[in-house]
Order: sequence, then structure tokens, then C-alpha cells
Amino acid sequence: MTDKIRLTEYSHGAGCGCKIAPASLEQMLQSVGFAPTNGQLLVGTHTGDDAAVMRWDEREVVISTTDFFMPIVDDPYDFGRIAAANALSDIYAMGGTPMMAISILGWPIKKLPIELASEVIRGALWSCRKAGIPLAGGHSIDAPEPFYGLAVTGRAPRSHVKTNSGAQVGDHIFLTKPLGIGVLTTAIKRKRATPDIVHKVVELMTTLNAMGRHYGALTSVHAMTDVTGFGLVGHLLEICRHSEVAAQIYWQKIPRIEGIDPYLEAGIQPGNTAKNYDSYRQYLPPLTEMQVRLLCDPQTSGGLLVTVAPEGVDEFLQVNTQHGQQVWHIGTIEAHVEGRPRIRIEG
Repeated sequence: MTDKIRLTEYSHGAGCGCKIAPASLEQMLQSVGFAPTNGQLLVGTHTGDDAAVMRWDEREVVISTTDFFMPIVDDPYDFGRIAAANALSDIYAMGGTPMMAISILGWPIKKLPIELASEVIRGALWSCRKAGIPLAGGHSIDAPEPFYGLAVTGRAPRSHVKTNSGAQVGDHIFLTKPLGIGVLTTAIKRKRATPDIVHKVVELMTTLNAMGRHYGALTSVHAMTDVTGFGLVGHLLEICRHSEVAAQIYWQKIPRIEGIDPYLEAGIQPGNTAKNYDSYRQYLPPLTEMQVRLLCDPQTSGGLLVTVAPEGVDEFLQVNTQHGQQVWHIGTIEAHVEGRPRIRIEG
């Protein structure tokens, strides 16, 4: 049954490419004026971070997030694994450790067999077990299009919390996964991806960003986020904006998924790539078409974006080596020019 049904044919978007464009989201939230309701909320909406952080006691904090989207691959089990890994990433991106998760499921009961929804949840269980946490319940609705995700609760020592607002001039910028997930998942949706590429991108998206909890323990790590629907430049601009800095990235050092070049050259890209670029272009130099396709590509369960003090780079690299984590050095943090966040691109 699952071989005959392609989940991506039942949704208008896919993965984090479903996100509302940054400019539209900013307009939507502008008049709301979220603010901490009491002194216990340490991280809310004001820094554009991946999760909310609440003080638990003098040493510990509780971290809370939710993330869900429509199918990004056709296999329901893989869809569940990816959606769960993507939601768990928000806890890791704050320097935390997940404690438990609950499901958020929308399913078109009259269009898709309920057995496929069971496979989605089974996939999410796989990711949660990999993270060492229970999938403790959830909520479901009969929806026009399928979607799935998690609400996740985590914890961390207060001193380990990393946010978008901590980057400092001189920091080195590192990335933990190559780019191009949005391009390749669009190729999957259009039935143009080879089995080898499908396997490669699924493996990448189901890899947990668990290194974030180790980065949280490093005082030399000043800022951290994960790269998802707003693309590399969008999430780096969030760091620049809230840290009141600028950035330079090295185009030749930007990692891309092996085998992606034919898809890039064919012009395959998700719709949100152009929306991302339109939202950020005032903060960017003129980009080539290839740079737009990669730097503004919406990632789903993408890598961690980390800024590290120069004196802490050796320790940071040693921690990654100890845990078998590959990282790419892609740029540096610079001072503001004319009080504006901006990204320079070299090479």
C-alpha cells in the first residue's frame, strides 16, 4: 500500500519549505507585541530563537518548542523520523537536552489510509528513542492535508543556554550539515530524484543535532541556531540582527550535499527560496543564481549554525572529533556597518 501512495502528492508544500516567508511572518507578529509575562521567562519571542526558555530554579531551565510540517518525502515512516528530528533540533540548538515529546498530527482521513498515519508515528518513535526520550502522547485532527510534528520539552543548566543574541565580533562561524536539502526534496516531489539521492537526503534529515548539548557546555560558543526554513543566510541574519553584528561567509567553503550539482544546474528549487531572498536581499550583496539557490534554500532538519570565539576554536574542533561530528568553517562575525545587520560574501 505504501508503495502506491506518494505522500508529497497530498500537500501543497513540503517540510520547512511550508514556513510562512520571513517578511510576512514579521509583518504578522509586528502588532502583537509579545513580551515576557514574568521574570521566569528567560527567552521568548524577542530574539527570534528556536525555543522558549523558562527558569526552573537557580541552576536549571526548562526549554519548550513545537515544530510541524507537511510531508517532505513519500515514505510515511521516513516522514515521521524527519519531522521528529527537526522538532528535537530546536532543543539541541538552545544547548539543551530533550526530556519528552508529544505528537501533533493532522490527517485527511477520507483521502489517506489510517495505517499510513501509524507509520508516521512509528517513525517519530524511532527518532525519540534515538534521542533517549519518550513520545508521551499528543493530539490529532482530521485535516485537508497531512502534517506531523512534535511539541518537545527539554532542560539545560542555565549557563549552557545558547541564543541568537550572543555572537561577538571575531567569532568563527561553523556549520554541521551541508546545504541543499530544499533543492533535493523538491526534486523528490517532482519525481526527479534518484534513489541514491533520496537515501542520502533522508539520512541527513534523520541525523539528530545532538551535538548542540555538547556545544552548550562550551563557554567559547557564543551563539547557536539551526538552519531550517529561512535558509543559511536567513538564520545567520537572525544571529546578526539580535547580536548587533555583521558577518562574512566564504562561498567556496559552503558545503553542499554530494551529488546536488545537476539539480542546482537544472534550476530545481522550492518556492520559498525566492521568498527568502526577497526578504533578505537588502542585507546581502548581489548574488548569482547559484548562490541564491543554495544560500536561501529552505532546509528541513538542517545543521547547527554556531559562532565560536577564536581562542575556543581548537577545543570546539576537539569536541567534534571526539563525537565523530563533521563541521565546516564557513565565515566570521564582523562589526556592524551603519548599524545594520548584513552579510558579506567572499569568493
